[in-house]
Amino acid sequence: MELKRLLHVVLSFWLLLCIGCSDGRFVVEKNSLTVTSPEKIKGTYDSAIGNFGIPQYGGSMAGTVVYPKDNQKACKAFDEFSISFQSKPGSLPTFVLVDRGDCFFALKVWNVQKAGASAVLVADDIEEALITMDTPEEDSSSSKYIENITIPSALIQKSFGEALKKAISGADMVNVNLDWRESVPHPDDRVEYELWTNSNDECGVKCDMLMEFVKDFKGAAQILEKGGYTQFTPHYMTWYCPQAFTISKQCKSQCINHGRYCAPDPEQDFSSGYEGKDVVIENLRQLCVFKVANETNKSWLWWDYVTDFQIRCPMKEKKYNKECADAVIKSLGLDSKKIEKCMGDPNADADNPVLKEEQNAQVGKGSRGDVTILPTLVVNNRQYRGKVAKGAVLKAICSGFEETTEPAVCLSDDVETNECLDNNGGCWQDKAANLTACKDTFRGRVCECPLVDGLQFKGDGYSHCEASGPGRCNINNGGCWHKSQDGHTYSACVDTGDVKCQCPPGFRGDGINSCDDIDECKEKKACQCPECSCKDTWGSYECTCSGDLLYIRDHDTCISKSGTEVKSAWAAVWVILIGLAMASGGAYLVYKYRLRSYMDSEIRAIMAQYMPLDSQSEVPNHVSEDRA
Repeated sequence: MELKRLLHVVLSFWLLLCIGCSDGRFVVEKNSLTVTSPEKIKGTYDSAIGNFGIPQYGGSMAGTVVYPKDNQKACKAFDEFSISFQSKPGSLPTFVLVDRGDCFFALKVWNVQKAGASAVLVADDIEEALITMDTPEEDSSSSKYIENITIPSALIQKSFGEALKKAISGADMVNVNLDWRESVPHPDDRVEYELWTNSNDECGVKCDMLMEFVKDFKGAAQILEKGGYTQFTPHYMTWYCPQAFTISKQCKSQCINHGRYCAPDPEQDFSSGYEGKDVVIENLRQLCVFKVANETNKSWLWWDYVTDFQIRCPMKEKKYNKECADAVIKSLGLDSKKIEKCMGDPNADADNPVLKEEQNAQVGKGSRGDVTILPTLVVNNRQYRGKVAKGAVLKAICSGFEETTEPAVCLSDDVETNECLDNNGGCWQDKAANLTACKDTFRGRVCECPLVDGLQFKGDGYSHCEASGPGRCNINNGGCWHKSQDGHTYSACVDTGDVKCQCPPGFRGDGINSCDDIDECKEKKACQCPECSCKDTWGSYECTCSGDLLYIRDHDTCISKSGTEVKSAWAAVWVILIGLAMASGGAYLVYKYRLRSYMDSEIRAIMAQYMPLDSQSEVPNHVSEDRA
């Protein structure tokens, strides 16, 4: 039994050593940290992005650095020391400088986050090259805070940390700017990214988080892939068994192809449950699912297969097998024969081309280091650092697009920075119409005049935006004056022409803030004829004439009602007479036409009796036989 345990430890240790063992190297992903004050330490410094929390990929953050008087390693909660880092309204966010040592990096950041800080800088305790701050091996206690870390963090060199402490102790205000805009290259309008994952669902909290991420991210990933915005590639990590152990029971249970491709035992128990080789075979199947789907230009089906397999074929229900996998493949309409051919023979004493390619890909190339951590996300050949969650990963992918080429999914609620919630981001706002020029993006807020119901507002977006063109009056009345009274509504908004707001007839004012009713009677603008009597109303006037006279507004005059009635009567008479004349003329014309037709037929009949034609049949005679 002790020998088996020892062998298990040796093989597990070999797993860590052999990954990328040929000329491998680990690359620390960095972001830029710029000190803007005080003058004596002003400049740009390197910092290593923490592999937890949510780095602001594609954006930047400015803040003021503080160094706590107590709990300087941040291994305890700051409320025990009555310390808060919450920023006051109108002040810059607080960046807390803490020292390395005595506890996990992630715990330090979690304690600082709970105290209200916006970012954490961890000063190294020895002079060395920067390293990546990683999460500890997760258990039930650490997972509770690791998954809830949302602020960014970075490791800085010891000498730089000492310079910051000296400036703070000297009562200088230390302002810095953390910049992630160049952390991910963004050369064009397509992002290439890859996810190093695993089909094992019994490896603890980290596996649970990975499966939850795949389920949550599937929708966004498929939108990006179907739109041609991204090129996604899944990868699976394997290792090989040392030559001395290839015939051992342990290697045979964990490896395929005679020890060439191995995975750790899911339960870490060689005597029960699933074996490591079961995981390798399923990893291989998932790779082939992607390859076959990609050949039919439906690479996004990999996301459907992986999520469906997780749901339908879990290890804990003893369904992690070929039969369940085949059922998922069939439901997605994929060619199972092509997938089987792609997988090859796991018992062959030969290289598997698919898995061999995966082992080669684990070794770092160019600016990308070796893949040694699961899960690992690589965006535009740069390893992602931070929390593996939908919003954080989507922000990193979106930062890989060249500016202005980002797809709509990059402007969704999942990645917005919510800067518009604070003072409207300093942008223009019309509270009455509930309109704003502030727009949250993954790169931070932008101030752009909005497009509302097809109507584009124009302006600088910061202090001024106004609707322009037809339809502007439909939105908050175009920003012009309007009022309703006595059953009438008047507006100063003009849809056409250069004039935007102009008081309607009967009103006087600037058309924007006010339009005052004009008293046409008092100012003698209407109803000025001798027989007229004027009464002012809101927005108009009423004019009446004395006696039986009738007021004509267009001519501002009064005329006799009886005269109007006589004229109307004579007009009716003339209409009747003209109508009768036209009817008589029409009847006369019809009569003349019919009479002429009758005379023509009689004449032709008489002439036919005396001069018959050979080609003409006898014409009926309308003349009486007494005349013959």
